[in-house]
Amino acid sequence: MVQTRPIIVIVGGGAGGLELATDLGHRLGRKGRAQVILVDRNRNHMWKPLLHEVACGSLDTSLDGVSYSAHAMRHGYEFKLGEMCGLDQAEQTITLAPLCDDDGNALLPARTIRYDRLVLAFGSVSNDFGTPGVRDNCYLLDSLEEAELFQRNLINQLTQLDQRGDDAELRVAVVGAGATGVEFCAELHHVMAQAQNYGLTQRQHHALKIILIEAGPRAVPALAARISTSVEKRLAKLGIDVRTQTAVASVEPDGLLLASGEKIIADMMIWSAGVKVSDFVRELGNFELTPSNQINVKASLQSTRDDNIFVIGDAAAYITPEGVRVPPRAQSAHQMASTASKNIRASLRGRSMTPFVYRDYGSLVNLSRFSTVGSLMGNLSKHSWFVEGQIARLMYVSLYRMHQVAIHGYAKTAALWLGERLMRMIRPKMKLH
Repeated sequence: MVQTRPIIVIVGGGAGGLELATDLGHRLGRKGRAQVILVDRNRNHMWKPLLHEVACGSLDTSLDGVSYSAHAMRHGYEFKLGEMCGLDQAEQTITLAPLCDDDGNALLPARTIRYDRLVLAFGSVSNDFGTPGVRDNCYLLDSLEEAELFQRNLINQLTQLDQRGDDAELRVAVVGAGATGVEFCAELHHVMAQAQNYGLTQRQHHALKIILIEAGPRAVPALAARISTSVEKRLAKLGIDVRTQTAVASVEPDGLLLASGEKIIADMMIWSAGVKVSDFVRELGNFELTPSNQINVKASLQSTRDDNIFVIGDAAAYITPEGVRVPPRAQSAHQMASTASKNIRASLRGRSMTPFVYRDYGSLVNLSRFSTVGSLMGNLSKHSWFVEGQIARLMYVSLYRMHQVAIHGYAKTAALWLGERLMRMIRPKMKLH
């Protein structure tokens, strides 16, 4: 009797999912001990914390993105292009929706994939909190495609700016002053200066008016007050209008209608006010969920309803024994991928599993080329240290390098770093198309 290899299916190729697929591909896939399959609705991977740079044109995805198909071939797993639309826990199968081209023509029919272990790593999406008009009138930074759409339209807006008169302004409203919102504002301010250098517009950077809206009492409210104060001061120096304790009632095609009745006119609007897991998870009806659609997991990162299903990254809801809820951050996904890899391999061998231990290494906010601020160490010590400037910038960059090491290895990451340094000498500092 032929013994079949166990099948491990990972849904979602974000930071955690891709790192897990890479590790299991090396440990099991290459050695023929298991079939490792990564499923994602996109063909390419981009580290989500960098999507605001893609949207502003500071990062060229053709150089910094990762092709799942090429990566899978090199690292011992398989890649399936598609979007999960169904789950049968009794039969241990997932269903992928029909795959269509840009014109709606069917390329592949609905497909079913069997699994022995399933990992849900599909991340989070923007939470509009039911605010009318968000989906129709705002740009979201949930995916590479959305970030690239904003970048193309930004180029078009800058191209038209000179034709609108000497007093014309490009007004951009950003809702949500979390890390994504403030980093996006700083990056956009930086890009405006580059746009003039490359002749996209003759207007000075002050022709760009950025309004940052936050419903809470301060910017980056999830971080320490000292970090918030530093961030707000630096944004103010850049001329960015930061409005805290300001709620948005609805979004209209030409601007934001505030709860106070005031209307903020804007040419482009970005919504980054919060995150949740896609409502699709709730439709499955097979999991214990939080109000934001996260799936409750045990210390092993197995779902509380099915031991054959693991959940990592933003989709996982886990409270540590100390009562700390693990935040939806890239460092959380990175740590969960490591623990999930150990536990999936242990479960296949019938061995005991390792409980997930979250280590908070701190939080950093990168304000483009202007500054980086944050705190380091987190729960490695009784205290955290406030950092800013070059040291903070170095630590921020190291987070991305750690992700690259996890999916490429040290040698290729070093080669990529060298390639980036060389390309900076010949390529534009912003994407111009």
